[in-house]
Amino acid sequence: MELLGKILVGLVAVEHLYIMYLEMFAWETKGKEVFKGSLAPELFKPTKVLAANQGLYNGFLAAGLIWTFFIEEHHWRFHVAIFFLTCIIVAGIYGAATASRKIFYVQALPAIVALVLLHFR
Repeated sequence: MELLGKILVGLVAVEHLYIMYLEMFAWETKGKEVFKGSLAPELFKPTKVLAANQGLYNGFLAAGLIWTFFIEEHHWRFHVAIFFLTCIIVAGIYGAATASRKIFYVQALPAIVALVLLHFR
């Protein structure tokens, strides 16, 4: 179970790197396809800077989870992972409540599952 938890932490980190890429570098191209329906097509250009800011935060979340793979001491690694997964869960719940329920399933749920699996040792 611990290995599965680590794998899921890695997948959540990769997901947030992808979200960072979409929001920072591909907002008006691939981002427009991925986030279709959540924003009117004509609003992608004027919201590019706002999306890039969001993307930067997603990159920080991914970096925090990636950092856990380089921490040797178990308790420290565990608590850092809990912190960053909890940040993602809170952001996912907030996004689901204010923007789209899909955000809960795409962002919060994988982080919740990873958080639960990390508690099995």
